[in-house]
Amino acid sequence: MYSLVHTATICGIDSMMISVEADISNGMPMFSMVGFLASEVKESRDRVRTALKNTGFELPVKRITVNFSPANIRKSGAGFDLPVAITILAAMNEVSRERLEQVMLVGELSLEGKIFGVSGVLSMVLCAKEAGMRCCIVPRENEREAKLIPGIDIIGVTSLGEVIWFLNTGEKAIYEEETPEEKKEQNLPCHNFSEINGQQLLRRACEVAISGMHNLLMVGPPGAGKTMVAKCIPSILPPMTLEEQIELSKIYSVCGLFRERESLMEQRPFRNPHHTISEQGLTGGGKEPKPGEISLAHSGVLFLDELTEFRKNTLEVLRQPMEDKEVTIARVNGTYCFPANFVLVAAMNPCNCGYYPDMSRCHCSQPSIQRHMDKLSQPLLDRIDLCVEVSAVGYDDLIRPGGANESSEEIRRRVIRMHQIQKERFEGTDILFNSRIPARELQRYCPLGEKEMAYMEAMYKKMDLTARTYHKIVRVARTIADMDGAKNISRKHLQEAICYRGMDKRYWENCL
Repeated sequence: MYSLVHTATICGIDSMMISVEADISNGMPMFSMVGFLASEVKESRDRVRTALKNTGFELPVKRITVNFSPANIRKSGAGFDLPVAITILAAMNEVSRERLEQVMLVGELSLEGKIFGVSGVLSMVLCAKEAGMRCCIVPRENEREAKLIPGIDIIGVTSLGEVIWFLNTGEKAIYEEETPEEKKEQNLPCHNFSEINGQQLLRRACEVAISGMHNLLMVGPPGAGKTMVAKCIPSILPPMTLEEQIELSKIYSVCGLFRERESLMEQRPFRNPHHTISEQGLTGGGKEPKPGEISLAHSGVLFLDELTEFRKNTLEVLRQPMEDKEVTIARVNGTYCFPANFVLVAAMNPCNCGYYPDMSRCHCSQPSIQRHMDKLSQPLLDRIDLCVEVSAVGYDDLIRPGGANESSEEIRRRVIRMHQIQKERFEGTDILFNSRIPARELQRYCPLGEKEMAYMEAMYKKMDLTARTYHKIVRVARTIADMDGAKNISRKHLQEAICYRGMDKRYWENCL
């Protein structure tokens, strides 16, 4: 007898529908599975055999062949256990084959027939809906996650017996209703800009950076408040669109970080990896590639504290994702593309002791300072829009009452207004923010008058700018003009934008 069921497999952060076929025929007794399978999928043969026996079904003493189609796609993960078990039962006429025509199944089996949760269910259910499936049978611990996709029936199950009962009778298992718990916000920002005393330039730079989604580098002595300011940034991030929520939720689902949620991810992420992280941990990868920190920070902020403590090779892998807003990982089995549209916020000390260029306090040798600065390459610096020097907080600012400072709520309202301006400006295009304006479109969205052109020509020669840094200055000036309520970019907007580029010249060119 022949049967077929539908399931899905993860490819990057998206999913692909997989057909699992079973054929039971006369011949030498054996149980074979084919279709470009990873080792954990091959092992499902023993899990399925034992789970069926402990659920009350013995496999016939015949030749059993299970095929996974399409055969050119590598199948990995333990989520194929349930589809394999059900397609064999359908071939044995133990479950209705008609009910399986528009049903997707996914789940891992224990030896006694219990069903465990798997990663990536959100992406799989979305794929099933797009493929025209009417129902998805998923592990109960993934049920909340799966139900976030509207327009498709979700059946949460805890055992193989429940699946068989539902397929034969159409009746769902009844569970005691869980006591509703108070919904907790995820990743709530715990810092507020009202706590930051002084540092007016840095506060302004943070608002400019988030208003246009520009990359930001803070350089200053230890104890100046760089880390604390960075941790305040989540409190001024604007809300995400529905498309951004779905895409980010898919990334976290594939990484197994999404279970037990009752809604899509509504807050922009703020990721703060330790400086010992590897290149694969940052960009993603592995034998079966999974997203890394830069993809987990998609649509949000990636904060790299103590930037010069990261390995240089690790930092260099950021260059291509910062430019393309995605990371591509090539493997023998295929090429995977993960989104990486993040804002980089970084903090560092200017030398090993942290007090350069104050030579009255700095005790580092010139070669030591040079080695410290050389940990950041010029190509990487070129991809950072704003570089801000953070000075130590004065005593008068330090003892000022916190209520005298502008709060995050006020800044966030302005940021949301700036994002709305950009949404209206770029309507009908795939551009989202000022920082993403292509070089070919700068003349259209960031036109400069004759005086402004003459000023930028002089600065280009005087500061020995690259084409990339010139374009970034103009984009930042566009954001500053928006914040100023100006339709056109003026000289004062360009001057402020250039101030955010002059600091890197001071440190990286004058450290000798």
